[in-house]
Amino acid sequence: MLGSALERMMYRRIVILTGAGISAESGMGTFRDKDGIWTTHRLEDVATPQGFARNPTLVHTFYNLRRAGLKSAAPNRAHFALAEFEQRARSLGSDVMLVTQNVDDLHERAGSQSIVHMHGELTSAVCASCGGRVRWEEDMSLESLCPSCGRQGALRPDVVWFGEVPHSIDEIHDRISTCDLFVSIGTSGEVYPAAGFVRLAAGQGAHTVELNLEPSANAGVFSEGLYGPATQVVDRWVNAVLSSDG
Repeated sequence: MLGSALERMMYRRIVILTGAGISAESGMGTFRDKDGIWTTHRLEDVATPQGFARNPTLVHTFYNLRRAGLKSAAPNRAHFALAEFEQRARSLGSDVMLVTQNVDDLHERAGSQSIVHMHGELTSAVCASCGGRVRWEEDMSLESLCPSCGRQGALRPDVVWFGEVPHSIDEIHDRISTCDLFVSIGTSGEVYPAAGFVRLAAGQGAHTVELNLEPSANAGVFSEGLYGPATQVVDRWVNAVLSSDG
């Protein structure tokens, strides 16, 4: 037995970046869906601190709808394939970090463990008064009380809005700057800082792979690319990497 491709390639520091494309087949809309929820609202109104200050009720309603939609969504084959890949890589002694731009919890529900939600989470709330964070799965409003400090009306969705600093960005940069395999899945390559991650990885000599519905804006930077629906291309790539020659 020659072992799996992963064993032969000996990747030991792996970073996987996922974007909206990996969850699209689970019913979670992307920014570019023609009939999605983002087409009915201006980003300035529902995804910025200024929008929340102007009309918190609108923002709460918007994220309540997204939170409700998440309850009816389920992980797809791409999520499960990544969880399988992570488990196998860890069993071989590799370090794996899964960085997601998505605010859903589908990676967790599929079994992935080492996850960094750089844009926050729908199922979390943060208090503008005390800074406390709490798991939050129900509707949120100006009447909601912070479980930590008891203040009313101070809770907001724990998501990173435009103009805010992504969570754990220093840790993410550190891990990418030392990785030997960087995989980008379902991202447009247009939103920074995530769009710059592949150049950071490639500049340090990492092998870079793009798995996407179609080539992204920075597809030319990647060492290789595989294109099509996430449930197909992620599963195909993982199977190839974990397969044995026999």
